[in-house]
Amino acid sequence: MAQEFYRSIYSTDELRARLKDIRHVALDMDGTIYMGMSLFDYTKPFLQQLSEIGVSYSFLTNNPSKSIADYLHKLHTMGIEATEEVMYTTALATIDYLKTHLPNAKRLFMLGTPSMVSEFVKAGFEPTADDPDDVPDAMVVAFDMTLDYSRLCRAAWWAQQGIPYVATNPDRVCPTDQKVVLVDCGSICKCIEHATGRQPDITLGKPDPNMLTGIRQRYGLEASEIAMVGDRIYTDVQMAFNAGAMGVLVLSGETTLEIADEAPRQPDIIADNIGTLGNLLEWAKK
Repeated sequence: MAQEFYRSIYSTDELRARLKDIRHVALDMDGTIYMGMSLFDYTKPFLQQLSEIGVSYSFLTNNPSKSIADYLHKLHTMGIEATEEVMYTTALATIDYLKTHLPNAKRLFMLGTPSMVSEFVKAGFEPTADDPDDVPDAMVVAFDMTLDYSRLCRAAWWAQQGIPYVATNPDRVCPTDQKVVLVDCGSICKCIEHATGRQPDITLGKPDPNMLTGIRQRYGLEASEIAMVGDRIYTDVQMAFNAGAMGVLVLSGETTLEIADEAPRQPDIIADNIGTLGNLLEWAKK
């Protein structure tokens, strides 16, 4: 096993036993397999390594700004061939939530990119306009890189009126390889809260455990057979804990080792990147 950096809450024997049981790796995307438009060098070898040792994988992302087709195209341009079945975004999680818990909500006021809105239209929802007379059944706030000030003000108005209010994800910022801070859904919601005193009725996405429930059902797995891997403790690793899966923090994105040291509950594994995790899994399964 290569001597990359990692540490674990388990002893060597315990770690090997836990990793030996892993049958599926659920992968965060931004900060884990790529940063912005830059695929990490170790990503493709890692995915090949998983296939060789018989471990399946899927891609989970709290970023709803792109449609499934957009994500598949992005992966394709990076040299990764994937299918719809291995993708799950918080836009899909929100659609599932609305259909289950707010079945009569058809007309939505949305803060989201056109690509995200297209996913909702495809699922049978109707977007409402920035108009006080175009009253929605519910409001969805997401990571919106096309955010318009008047629509933000309209979202605050609808929040103040008490209509059902769903946030797609809690992330404060989105990882990027550019010299800019990408303000994410959690920060937009905080702006609305500061203006109105209203928080979302529910915030979906990681760390909500339901994102891993679909993976369990799709692949016929127990929670203990899944490793959730990502670069954030408060979303990726916390979801693993909430779902009863193994939580693996990689240091290739948002979280530094110094930040990780301050976490009240330590990840099962902290590794410098997914390449190191691949070597650990191969070591455990030999």
